[in-house]
Amino acid sequence: MIVAVLVLAYLLGSLSFAVLVSRVMGLPDPRSHGSGNPGATNMLRTGRKSAAVMTLLGDMAKGWVAVWLAAYAVTRFGLPHELVYGAALAVFLGHLYPVFFGFKGGKGVATAVGVLFALSPMLGLVCVLTWATVFAVTRISSLAALVASLVAPVFAYFMMDNAAVAALAVLTVLIFWRHRANIVRLLAGQEGGFKKKSS
Repeated sequence: MIVAVLVLAYLLGSLSFAVLVSRVMGLPDPRSHGSGNPGATNMLRTGRKSAAVMTLLGDMAKGWVAVWLAAYAVTRFGLPHELVYGAALAVFLGHLYPVFFGFKGGKGVATAVGVLFALSPMLGLVCVLTWATVFAVTRISSLAALVASLVAPVFAYFMMDNAAVAALAVLTVLIFWRHRANIVRLLAGQEGGFKKKSS
């Protein structure tokens, strides 16, 4: 049962909504244009905000559903509580390395948000507010995501158990790894951002 839950979480994570939405809407494959990342931010570069929104919601939803299902299995079948955190990491790894799309996935920010809200709505809210604050000041999505992921295990230390802190620390390391090119550009002052709309 434990293996089944983890495999299901990974398979849910492997559903790349950026690719699926692009195919349904007749848009270019997000892996072949812009940043090459199959995520909501790159979907904005198609000029279709609706596609970006659907991608964002889909990637968040799969993270939430995977953790919710694991929590249900823990309660229903008396499985170890740590399985919830295992499912959180499994769905995240599925997004990063999707079996359905040649193991070439996104950077995991939206899926991580879904995971956080499923683990703790308060923790999810704190991290989203952190992201929004950094983005409002810098207009750089990658920097906002890195800061928000960094504070997640810190806030979890005060809100949740040690297993949650450890799982979120691993998630943070994975997010930083997937953003390594962005980090290089940030350090060089070359990372692009979103311009503020003129009033």
